[in-house]
Amino acid sequence: MSDEILINVTPQETRVAVIQHGVVQELYIERGTNSSLVSNSSMVSNMYVGRVKRVLPGMQSAFIDIGQERSAFLHVADIWDNRSTYGDAAKPIEKVLFEGQSLMVQVIKDPIGTKGARLSTQISIAGRLLVYLPQEDNIGVSQRIENDVDRKTLREKLQNLLPEGHRGGYIIRTLAEDASDEEFSADIAYLDKLWKSLQQKAKGLTNPVLLYQELDLSMRVLRDFINSDTSRVLIDSRETHYRMNAFAHDYIDSSIDKLEHYVGQRPLFDLYGIEEEIERALTRRVDLKSGGYLIFDQTEALTTVDVNTGGFVGGRNFDDTIFKTNLEAAQVIARQLRLRNLGGIIICDFIDMETNDHRNAVLEEFKKALAFDHTRITVNGFSSLGLVEMTRKRTRESLAHVLCEPCPMCQGRGEVKTAQTICYQIHREIVREARQFNAREYRILASQAVIDMFLDEEAQSLAQLSVFIGKPVSLQVETLYNQEQYDVILM
Repeated sequence: MSDEILINVTPQETRVAVIQHGVVQELYIERGTNSSLVSNSSMVSNMYVGRVKRVLPGMQSAFIDIGQERSAFLHVADIWDNRSTYGDAAKPIEKVLFEGQSLMVQVIKDPIGTKGARLSTQISIAGRLLVYLPQEDNIGVSQRIENDVDRKTLREKLQNLLPEGHRGGYIIRTLAEDASDEEFSADIAYLDKLWKSLQQKAKGLTNPVLLYQELDLSMRVLRDFINSDTSRVLIDSRETHYRMNAFAHDYIDSSIDKLEHYVGQRPLFDLYGIEEEIERALTRRVDLKSGGYLIFDQTEALTTVDVNTGGFVGGRNFDDTIFKTNLEAAQVIARQLRLRNLGGIIICDFIDMETNDHRNAVLEEFKKALAFDHTRITVNGFSSLGLVEMTRKRTRESLAHVLCEPCPMCQGRGEVKTAQTICYQIHREIVREARQFNAREYRILASQAVIDMFLDEEAQSLAQLSVFIGKPVSLQVETLYNQEQYDVILM
């Protein structure tokens, strides 16, 4: 089955689903930047004239004001001139930057959680076939082009097409493998013109300002996602379809025939079951076809994935059951990491296997499934504790962080205090208040469950409390309070 890309557009957000072999493999969501909306669009590759706000010698870093709500972060290793000129003997950051200094920077990692965007002074501008590196002079080739002969041929082709005296380096992207000389030349001219205009625009600027904004999500689909395996791109917005057609006509002629405007009555994402996939990607538990299941737990430091056999009883023996469950889990984990966009340190707790052959087979299957990921990944073998440790580069927020917020009841803990615990908490609160104030009466405002506990199991302790403080204690149900909310009113 051919690969498809679905694009759902509303005034508030753009959503893209990449379908391979009939299964959703990747999800991308970008929300509008209107003042009335929360902006979740990626800042990666955006270029700014920034101003140094604070230099931190102890961390060899600096905070840079780029005109956003939070200051961005620049580490000394990401200051290109310093690193390229002095190498290992690079100057400390306090010798390179000073407060109030203006400099051109580019976002290399989106703000995540409470952290601001990460910056670099090394500029890179992505085109359809090439990535232009104006501060370098080397030509690199995408690692996904593995054939040494092809790599050498592409490098030589680009070298021959560069104008005499041209400055700057390039990375040849995977899509350039079958590109013509005309397409290469067009990309070179476009990137050169863009860089010169950015340099001109940056002259004399001192206040933080956005110089260059990366293409929006629908345009990046044309540039980055479409390949020879893509059969069609379905877009449910007439305006977006028109804009994509115009962009493709100017830069990517080969993609025009693949663009289709979806006009069906049923919503596009409903038709292909994408809405259900998004809901599943937000749950902790993912069921396997065999009857086993996975549990995903995402924390600030790392993500853990626990594999369980569940109701799968297997065939011949228990070892065979475990092996089959782990093989299926390896495939599903790799896909869920892409769907959920989980990054950082990831620990996979496969079910313990007795034989090395089984462990090696599962690890090989896992690496094979991860090979489809566009994000940089490193995978270690099974540790002494039977865990597979891996990292997946984190450049933007996970799906859950984009679509969800901490539960107002449990504040993200995943649990709430019991009604009995709240009763005892209220006891202590009243005793504290009674020692400081001479009230006529104490009234407890709490949820129905807490009041019921006071009237039933804790009725005797409430009476003892009233005797102990020498004042009456009354109860009042507040239907809008969650189980952990309460107030003690002094009457």
